[in-house]
Amino acid sequence: MGQLQAGIVPVTAFQQNCTVLFDRESRQGVVVDPGGDIAAIQDVINKNNLEIKSIWLTHGHIDHAGGAMDLKDALGIPIVGPHRDDKFLLDGLEEQAKMFGLQDAVRNVTPDQWLSEGDVVSFGNHDFEVFHCPGHAPGHVIFYSREAGFAHVGDVLFHGSIGRTDLPGGNHAQLLASIRDKVLPLGDDVGFICGHGPGGRIGEERLTNPFLQEE
Repeated sequence: MGQLQAGIVPVTAFQQNCTVLFDRESRQGVVVDPGGDIAAIQDVINKNNLEIKSIWLTHGHIDHAGGAMDLKDALGIPIVGPHRDDKFLLDGLEEQAKMFGLQDAVRNVTPDQWLSEGDVVSFGNHDFEVFHCPGHAPGHVIFYSREAGFAHVGDVLFHGSIGRTDLPGGNHAQLLASIRDKVLPLGDDVGFICGHGPGGRIGEERLTNPFLQEE
C-alpha cells in the first residue's frame, strides 16, 4: 500500500480548500472540490507529476463545484459525487454565479456518478468509504480512509466550527446529527481536512469545538 498524500490549493474569492489526494509512489490521485481557479489546480497537478483519475465532490455549493466541469473537460476524467439530493444545487450553479458576478467562470455540473451512504470510492490502492452527511447541504458526503485514519469532511466540520446552515437546504439540527452519528464515531485519532481553513483531529473537535457542546 502506497503512502497517501494530500495537498491543498486555496481557490476562488471564498478561499475554499481544493484538495488533491494522491499516492506518493504511483502519483495517481483525485481532485476534491475544484471550486474554481482551474489553472492553479492544473499547475499543482503538473508540477507534482500526478495522474488524476477523477473529481470527487463533497457537495453542490459554488465554491466547491464551480470549476468541476472545466476540470473534467481539461483532464478527460469523471465527476463522482455528491449525493443526488444536491442535484438542485448543481443544476443552479450558473444562476448562483450571477449573484456573485462569476457567470463567465461557472457551469452547471452533471456528475457521472452519484454517491450514497456505504459506497466506496478509490484511486490506486486507497479506498474511501462514503458517508452521507446532510445539514450544510442536503446531499453532502464525506470521504473516509480507514487505513490512513483520515477523512475529508468538506463543510460539515471545521477546526473550531461547523458548516453554516442558512443556505438553501441547510438544517442545523440535521448537521449536528450528521456530526454526532457519522463523523465523531470515526474515532478521536482520525485526522481531517475540511473545506475552509485548517484541518484537525476529530478528538480535539469533540472536546473543544463550541458547536459540539450544545448537545
